[in-house]
Amino acid sequence: MLLSAHQPAYLPWLGYFDKIARADIFVYLDTVQFEKNSFTNRNQIKTPQGVLWMTIPVKTKGHTSSSLSTTEIDESQPWRSKHLKSIEMNYRKAPRFVECFPKIEKLLNTPESNLAEYCFQQLLFWLREMGIDTPVVRSSELSIASAKSNLVLDLCKHFDARDYLSGAQGRNYLDTDAFDKAGISIEYQSYKSPVYPQLWGDFVPNLGILDWWMNTNEKFL
Repeated sequence: MLLSAHQPAYLPWLGYFDKIARADIFVYLDTVQFEKNSFTNRNQIKTPQGVLWMTIPVKTKGHTSSSLSTTEIDESQPWRSKHLKSIEMNYRKAPRFVECFPKIEKLLNTPESNLAEYCFQQLLFWLREMGIDTPVVRSSELSIASAKSNLVLDLCKHFDARDYLSGAQGRNYLDTDAFDKAGISIEYQSYKSPVYPQLWGDFVPNLGILDWWMNTNEKFL
């Protein structure tokens, strides 16, 4: 069995879904710590002026010592309407805009104030859209309290996974000796974004899924 895992992400890039599609089971890491300036609560779309970050504001008090499962969205800011306006302005000429915009409008307006839960509901939507049926388990549903490399190793042991698919950054923190001793092999993801029709000039890779979804009918798998 091959296991992969990742923290919640807003409008994830295609490589996020590659990790899920290639795995036998995917663990949604909603118990790890919130990281400022990560892709957990923000991602990029393309505009005539270049890429634009769209960020979900969060209540920052105490977030450096709490997990994503308790990180709350700052609903005092009108971020949902701003994001939808940016999407409409920059993708209304996209081939699938008429089909897709009502879906993203409904998705972004989901009345959920917990960041991890909000991103989880979005993840389920994207998996359906992309035809990915890999089982997804939330780390908050498991009784595993370890962190970083030990967390990943314990997840593999819990599911009796013999292989772990890691992101490229795993090279910086995974204890490979511990994995070797446990008889678990590590594969590091090396994902290259497909080139697809895109608005606004030269192709820009690795944007959030929204760009690919709006611009092409290509199958992901």
